[in-house]
Amino acid sequence: MSASTKLSTSVKALSYLAATHPTTHNSANIAEQIGVNASKLRRLMSMLTKNDIVKSTQGISGGFLLNKHPKDLHLQEIYCAIEDRKAFHLDVNKKSGKGKNINVTFNEYFLNLFSDIQVDIENKMKKINLLSIMKQTGIKSNYK
Repeated sequence: MSASTKLSTSVKALSYLAATHPTTHNSANIAEQIGVNASKLRRLMSMLTKNDIVKSTQGISGGFLLNKHPKDLHLQEIYCAIEDRKAFHLDVNKKSGKGKNINVTFNEYFLNLFSDIQVDIENKMKKINLLSIMKQTGIKSNYK
């Protein structure tokens, strides 16, 4: 699953939990409501639980519950919970022989460029919270 798909799926699931708060939902129910594969969603929900974004409860009435108010949950926090690498990643292979100097020069250029872009992306994602996404997409939150 690509980073953008994981982020989109996570935001949909979290929006659904916010819209139906305080009801808990199991992964099969959430997956059905947002139209994704339940096993992929379970993996994402596990990561979101480990990062205290959602709570997981066991038992017959168990399931997932949003652990933060949507206005306090930023896109950057969600992204960091589900991704183990930066949005812009450059696989730098230092080659020997012909073209070595030009590869090193271009690799350094793109590493610096991608680093700057990454900072810009992270700063922008810190300014976007789940509640604002829900408002822009027409989903009402049950949080007060």
